This record gives sequence, C-alpha cells and structure tokens, in this order.
Amino acid sequence: MRDSESFLWQETPLLLSAPISRLLGVNAFLKFESAHPSLSYKFRGMSLFVREHFTKLGKDVHFLIGSGGNAGTAAACAANVVGARCTVYMPEGAAETTVRFLKDQNAEVEIAGKFYQEAFNAAKQAALADKNAVLIPAYDHPILWEGHSSMITEIAGQLKQWSLTEPDAICCSVGGGGMLAGIITGCKKVKWDHVPLVALETIGSNCFHHSVLLNSSGSSDFAVKLPPYVTKVRDEQSKLDLAHFSSFHSKASGSLGASQPATGTVRMALQREGGISCVSVPDELSMQSAIAFADDHKVLPQLLDTIVPPRSDGRKRNVVFIVCGGFKIDLKTMAEYEEAVEAEIEKNPTGKWNVVYKDGLIVKVDYTVGGVD
Repeated sequence: MRDSESFLWQETPLLLSAPISRLLGVNAFLKFESAHPSLSYKFRGMSLFVREHFTKLGKDVHFLIGSGGNAGTAAACAANVVGARCTVYMPEGAAETTVRFLKDQNAEVEIAGKFYQEAFNAAKQAALADKNAVLIPAYDHPILWEGHSSMITEIAGQLKQWSLTEPDAICCSVGGGGMLAGIITGCKKVKWDHVPLVALETIGSNCFHHSVLLNSSGSSDFAVKLPPYVTKVRDEQSKLDLAHFSSFHSKASGSLGASQPATGTVRMALQREGGISCVSVPDELSMQSAIAFADDHKVLPQLLDTIVPPRSDGRKRNVVFIVCGGFKIDLKTMAEYEEAVEAEIEKNPTGKWNVVYKDGLIVKVDYTVGGVD
C-alpha cells in the first residue's frame, strides 16, 4: 500500500447491524462504502489512480473516463479534490441528477453514443488527441484494485473492536469485478486468503459468474449453455475464457452491467485458496432485498445458510456485507422497485424466486423473503 499521504479517502464505518444479525442468526457487519464523497466504494481506487497520475504528470493533466454513473462520479470527485481537469463521457439518457452532480464537481460532461461502450470509445479517441490526457479505466487496473483493497485492511482493524481476528465470510456485489479484485488483494495482505467470499450478481448481467464457470468443471445447463446474448471470448494471454455480454437483460445493468469481467479478477478468483462462491439472483429478488434493507435491514436468512453454512462448533458466524454504495438509487427508484416486485409476484404463482448458486444449483427462495428449498 502507498504512503498514507496518497490517500484521498477516509475510513468508512463498520457497523454491527442489530436487525440483520437478529434475522440471520449471525453477527452481521455492514461496511458502509456509501460514506465516500462520490457515494460509492469506487472513490478508493479512482482517487488513488488520480493522485498517482497527478503527482507524476502535474497540474496540466486532463483525466477522461467513459462511464454511465459511479465510476464517473468517483473520478470527478477525485479530480476535483486535487484540482485537475476531468471530462466524463456518458451515453445518451444519462440521468440529469448524475450530470448535475458531475458539474458540481467541476467536471466537464460529454454525451456520446447510446451505450457505455460508445461513450468509452469516445473518451478513448479524445485521449489520443490530447497530449495531457490520461484515460481512467472503470474497473480493470491494478491501481484501482490496490485502492479498493484498503476497505479490507480497514475491516481487519475495525473487527478488533469485537475481539475478532477474521470474519467467517465476506459478501459483495460484482459488476466488472473491480471491487472483488480489491477485496481479494486486501484479503491477501491481511492473510485472509482462506476466508470465503460470496460474489452476488443479477441474472442478465452476471458476466463474472458465467466466466468463472467457463473455466471450471461444472456440467449444469447454467454452466455449459450460455444465453443467446452471451458469447465465449478467449483471452490468449491468460488462457482464460470470458463471458462477453452483447446486451444486458437486468435492470441492474446501469450499475452492475459490464460487457465482460476483468481478466485479472477471474484469474485471482480461480486461484484463490478460499475460492469464490458465485450467486446470481433475479432482478426482482435483488429489488425486494433492497426495499427490505432500506425498510428494516431485512435480507434472506436461510439462503445465507446455504451459501455460508453454520459453524461446526455452534458459535455465531461473523459475516461482513459490503454496502458498496452508488449514486443512482433514490426514493423514486425504490418506489419503482416495489411496483416491479409486486407485478412479478402477481404473475408468477409459484411463490419462489430461482437463485443460481455456484455451478448451476438452483435454490428456490420464498417470496416472503424467508426460507429456501
């Protein structure tokens, strides 16, 4: 880890949640990454990347990034702190609240294309034409991962307040895999390579889950039959197969949608001593959980027992949930989520959500946010 003067972030809270702990029968710790200036964990890696390049290249440096949201807001916040110029390229349809936030951070905003990839390509072309430009990656870079890893070193110190040396599991969401790469890196630093990690995605934007299975021995339909909008791409340098999404079929694609995961993240996950438990859930279940979390910290009790089995010694499990944060969720969005969940429950009489676990095992979760089959 770099000298502490390179850090632009402050330590975020790790809180023991009484409602979740009671509901799950575990000690549930929440790492509130929403406390950063950009409202998400991405500020860690982005600010380290910006500070290092600003220190090296000086005040004339011009940062450019293609982003639909959280990566761009984090880059803009970091550039504003050091006093550097920043331009964020966004696709058409960008939320006005996001554009306004970026401009409040003194960032320039360019609308380019209808999709993220087109916005990224526009940023890339602009960077080639500007001798002072530095193109910021959204999630696939070792400096970003090192910055994100600091959340684990913080957690390691914070758990000592409860006389704990390590958690029984760490749960996080995954898009392109930048945060997960940081968590794996951080676990290595604090000697937690054996601690189970649970990677959560939504079905229809779960490029990481599919990529892990493409390089594993799973034989289920989910493992071997890719959806029509997903193709297998071979990365010759790493000798890994990656799942490439040509389109997204998840409402979470605005924050978790990546065409394919970072190759380095997939490699680290496959090589990790403690492994990675991949879980893909339907949109409506993630919406229902978000609503319940905002309402009273409710999550899925028995689903956790499937993913992180009770301890053999009978003691309470200590589970850390990364509350990764984000700029896009507001009260209006949560209301829309409630409508979508109610509509899905009304049209599907089975009373169960289908959750894909590990190599394709289907776990059925009650609509009531309770038990599983």
